[in-house]
Amino acid sequence: MTSNNSQPAFRIDFSRLFEGWFREHNCAIACTTYQAGKVFLFGKSDSGVSIAERTFARCMGMAARADRFYLASQYQLWRFNNVLDAGDNYQGYDRLFVPQVGWTTGDIDVHDIGLDGNGKPVFVNTLFSCLARPSESASFEVVWKPPFISRLAPEDRCHLNGLAMYEGAPAWVSLISRADVAEGWRDHRRDGGLVMDVRTDEVICSGLSMPHSPRWWKGKLWLLNSGTGELGHVDFDTGRFVPACFLPGYARGLAFTGDYALVGLSMARNRSFSGLKLDETLAEKSAEARCGIAVVHLPTGELRHHIRFSGVVEELYDVAVIPGAVRPMLLGFKTDEIKHMIRPAG
Repeated sequence: MTSNNSQPAFRIDFSRLFEGWFREHNCAIACTTYQAGKVFLFGKSDSGVSIAERTFARCMGMAARADRFYLASQYQLWRFNNVLDAGDNYQGYDRLFVPQVGWTTGDIDVHDIGLDGNGKPVFVNTLFSCLARPSESASFEVVWKPPFISRLAPEDRCHLNGLAMYEGAPAWVSLISRADVAEGWRDHRRDGGLVMDVRTDEVICSGLSMPHSPRWWKGKLWLLNSGTGELGHVDFDTGRFVPACFLPGYARGLAFTGDYALVGLSMARNRSFSGLKLDETLAEKSAEARCGIAVVHLPTGELRHHIRFSGVVEELYDVAVIPGAVRPMLLGFKTDEIKHMIRPAG
């Protein structure tokens, strides 16, 4: 795949042993890039790794299940349903996710999405510094806001960005700072980050740098300390962030399969990401930030495999695992396919 003459060629490359590792795991992988407005899906085919992509303006957070796929775009939240029965396929794909329910939220900068015990979405409304649900009569319904936010306003005060679910309910969130003024978080990028417990309004970890993507996995609350380039977990006894490994890029997007974490990395060339400890550590290691997905072995902290993007795509936002899928596909709105996908109920 190539871009126009004014931009570098676009490539996706895989580490030498990635395909073998991928075939050992019963899942497919998805990622979003709001910079390029693309969703990429990685599956398995007879010839190797299958790559599919669809276009959605400013696509960011995702939540994936075997039969459903949620996606946040610039001013809408979409629910995609898998319309294929077990054993069926569509042009060689074993999952076909069709956008069948959509909510128009307005451009509220939706980040992470979680699914509650009833399978309903809860999302991070970053512009209004709160957690929210879709509404049938308004842009959104407020679920929770940090206690230090004095009022709801479209000002991105603390840059609330990440959400971790626990037993079917929102449990923890990541924030860049405790600021209560418009875009106040920008003054606290280096060490103002924190994780809060939504159920108690307590801060359980602080002193972080641009934290993102809290996720509960195998009895631990994992987290990306993006400003330092680290994957780690929160020690609930001490309130400290415990690093597991360094990642060569600005980390956002975290998913798991077995003993492995899949971490989205960005080249982080814009002003919001500059001046962080990540830059210093990369320089010390004579390394450059990269864009792609790192596959981390959790017991050892080793970066075992990777998917690497080069060319026009320089940033990723979210990463998701689609359980049980071999080769998934989304239907988008840019081609005629969606006009002819008609399936009566019953």
